[in-house]
Order: sequence, then structure tokens, then C-alpha cells
Amino acid sequence: MTSGGDSPGMNAAIRSVVRTCAFYKIECAGIYRGYQGMIEGDFISLDARSVKGIINKGGTFLKSARSQEFRTKAGRQKAYNALKNANIDALVVIGGDGSFTGALLFSKEFNFPVMGIPGTIDNDIAGTSHTLGYDTTLNTVVDVIDKIRDTASSHNRLFFVEVMGRDVGYIALNAGVGAGAEEILIPEEDLGLERLLESLKRSKESGKSSSIVVVAEGDKIGKNVFELKDYVEENLPEYEVRVSVLGHMQRGGSPSCFDRVLASRMGVKAVESLLANESRLMVGLMNDKITVTPLHKAIKGQSKINKELIRVSDIMST
Repeated sequence: MTSGGDSPGMNAAIRSVVRTCAFYKIECAGIYRGYQGMIEGDFISLDARSVKGIINKGGTFLKSARSQEFRTKAGRQKAYNALKNANIDALVVIGGDGSFTGALLFSKEFNFPVMGIPGTIDNDIAGTSHTLGYDTTLNTVVDVIDKIRDTASSHNRLFFVEVMGRDVGYIALNAGVGAGAEEILIPEEDLGLERLLESLKRSKESGKSSSIVVVAEGDKIGKNVFELKDYVEENLPEYEVRVSVLGHMQRGGSPSCFDRVLASRMGVKAVESLLANESRLMVGLMNDKITVTPLHKAIKGQSKINKELIRVSDIMST
């Protein structure tokens, strides 16, 4: 099943789980619409041919949905009954922090085997250097910023480009460095309005006629990116400021080769771990090796922003 926000590579992970089951001669079922579909018994039988031609597709063909009912004990009991009625005896959950929280609670309540595969573009799960969809999203964002820079340069404009990242700044920091942004604003580092102004002044004085500032949506400097725009225009009237909010285009698109390979490796590991009677684990990637982390650590663990990359960003924006 896939749950929570979709991310590129989810279909590739579904394909990997299904074909690994076929390899080991295990019956596999797909659950439509995440936990809500589990409650309603919205299952489909899947075999190796059911997942042909999906490795290159973004999103998730099993679809995803939020489920308030699953947050209740009665809802989880319905889900358990539906699984048992369908003779399903283990679960692979592809999703993020909220999906794993639900899976862990469900597993403990009903002693039901679960394995997690991290599918979220934010890369905010501990126990893995990369979540599914993160690499694809970085490539998408850098490509868009490259296009915005063409316009910024042509009109001597300052662009604030808002990217996803409510709680963490991985997308903003990495895409900002990759796209050569003059400033990067992330939740982990409070740049402050005055320091932002000083940085933009220095850029102007050094001869830069246009600038790109990448802003994570969870950045704490202003209430939102439009407030930032107004503040800069009031204090630096020489700048013509524009805002571009990238929004959900960051979630879409065909997954990169990296995400397709990662999804394939993670799917195999998830099924083989269940076959080894392991449960309540998340499959991850550390030092290019597929590893497992207890689900509770993946949920509670704080993934750390790369301080070295922040330093590199400061040097590159000189």
C-alpha cells in the first residue's frame, strides 16, 4: 500500500514488492487508497504482469488518501478484520512519517507484521540518506530554477522561489546549491530579515543584476514568501521582486534512475525481511547499502541537515 503524500518512485517500489513476491512464490495484494482502502477492504490481487510498464510512472497507481477513521481504534479494528478476511498476513507500507506512525500502532495493537519503505519527497525520515522521490524532486526543482534564472537575468529581477519543506530544508538547500541560488532560506537556520537584506545589498554591490533566493515553505523569517517580497521591496526599492511558488509540480514527473534503482532495492529488502520473520522495520539506504531501522526510530529520529552544505552555500553565494 501507498499512504500519505505521493512521491516519484512509489510505483517502482510497488513493482519491486510485487515481483519479489512472485519470485518467492508468495501471493501479493495491493491496497487501494492507503489506510482508508484497508478499512473498506479495497484490495486487488497483483502478480508480476500486473505491474508491467509502471517503473517510469510518477505518483502511485494504488492511489493514496488520508484516513481520519484509521486514527480511531474502531477504524483500525475494521482494517484488521478486512485484512484477515482477505487472508493477508503481512503489510508493506510505502509512505512517510505519518504512514509509519499508523503502521507501528497497528502492528502493536494486532501483532501484525509490517515493513516500511520511505516514500516522501522531503527526505525527512531518519535511518536513510535518501527517501523515494527526493532525488527526482531535486532534479525537477533545479530544472525549474534554471528556467526562472533566464527570466531573472533578462529583466534584472530578484526572484523568491518557494519549494516544499514544511519542517526541513533538504530540498531548498540542495536544489539551491545545485541551481546557484544567491540565498537559501530553511527552517533549520534562522537567517533573519536584516541579514537577508545585507546579503542582497552585497550581491547588488558586487555587480549582480539579478538574484535567486530559494525559500523552504517552513522557513521562519516571514509569515510567508509574499511577506518576504513586500519587506524587500520596501527596504530595497532598487530590486524588482517576483515570487514563484513551485507547489505540487515538485511531486510529479517520471522518477529519476536513482529513485527507480533505490525503489527496486528497497522493495526486495522489505519482502525478504518479512520472510525472515522481521517486522516493525523501515528499509533505508546508508553509505550506498540497504539497511533496516526500527520503525520507532525512523519516526522519532530527527534527520539532520548537512551543516557542511550550508557552509558551501555561503561560500558559493559570494
